[in-house]
Amino acid sequence: MKLNYKKLGKGRPLLILHGLYGASDNWLTIAKELSNNFTVYIIDQRNHGDSPHANSHTYQDLKEDLLEFMNDHKIEKAILLGHSMGGKTVMFFAADHPERVSSLLVVDIAPKNYSKISDYAPQTIDHSCIVKAMLNLDLSLYKNRTEIDAKLTESITSKRVRQFLLKNLKRDENKQFIWKLNIKTINDYLPQIMDGIDGDRFAEGKGITAFPVLFIRGEKSNYISDNDHNLIRTIFPKAEITTIPNAGHWVHAEQPKLLVKTVEYFALD
Repeated sequence: MKLNYKKLGKGRPLLILHGLYGASDNWLTIAKELSNNFTVYIIDQRNHGDSPHANSHTYQDLKEDLLEFMNDHKIEKAILLGHSMGGKTVMFFAADHPERVSSLLVVDIAPKNYSKISDYAPQTIDHSCIVKAMLNLDLSLYKNRTEIDAKLTESITSKRVRQFLLKNLKRDENKQFIWKLNIKTINDYLPQIMDGIDGDRFAEGKGITAFPVLFIRGEKSNYISDNDHNLIRTIFPKAEITTIPNAGHWVHAEQPKLLVKTVEYFALD
């Protein structure tokens, strides 16, 4: 799959992968700042942004897409930065292809499975609600984004979430609104998107130590809890974990300058 991307700057390659419902454009401000020190590639993952749609959306798919991208662009080794779903993608990729990773930065997501009710019910419920709201919306009935936003308010109360989702709207050749997202496939594969890495695979000293690893969590987010540290360090024994103050899950939107400083401090030699 040939993924859509933007390339900025010069220096060592740094690849940025967005989260669920996101796109490369969400990271453009961050990429411009980082392009002073790196060659930055911001990538639309499959079924998102301007990348192709497909009928499958597993982390096996996403890590193979990333491998193909690196091979196509002759990137032998790269700094990988992923947020949320993108963080899972780069973790799965790093587990299978450690020789292609120079350092790994994971933003506000843990390696765990988020679909287990006993483990992390709130996020699964939120995502199910969001996807169903988008899937059940007949966009042909609406003339502008304000009308669509008003309709989404019935099931998605967070204005910030709605504004984020509305960035995925575009008009087709008939000037009707459509989603850039392949929302049907995302709905079908939501359990797989919530999936995690099997920590048992890395038990008894088999964790990945070939490159530096940094987990960045938002202070106001509950995606990475203190209880997740053991799993993180089972898979990545030397991982560092840092917290960005006054930030929720969308760290790059809420604290962009602090995030840039954190990435540069960690990834620059």
